[in-house]
Amino acid sequence: MKKLALLGIFALSACSSAPPLFTQDGRSTLQIDCSGGNGFAECQRRAQVACGTGGYDVLSQTDSSKRTMVIACRKTATSY
Repeated sequence: MKKLALLGIFALSACSSAPPLFTQDGRSTLQIDCSGGNGFAECQRRAQVACGTGGYDVLSQTDSSKRTMVIACRKTATSY
């Protein structure tokens, strides 16, 4: 039973996210995974939801087997 509990703890710790990164002006960044069927259109939709009407700046895009986009909201981001 102890081994099972320890295995669960290690599994959960492996899923933890990295600490947030910040832009030079202090805004936190978000990495959005959009490797599904809609590609970067899905990333843009998720960025709009996360940042709301304040908009966002695209800091980087990765167009490989796992599409990702790193953004920084122009004003405070909301969690979703």
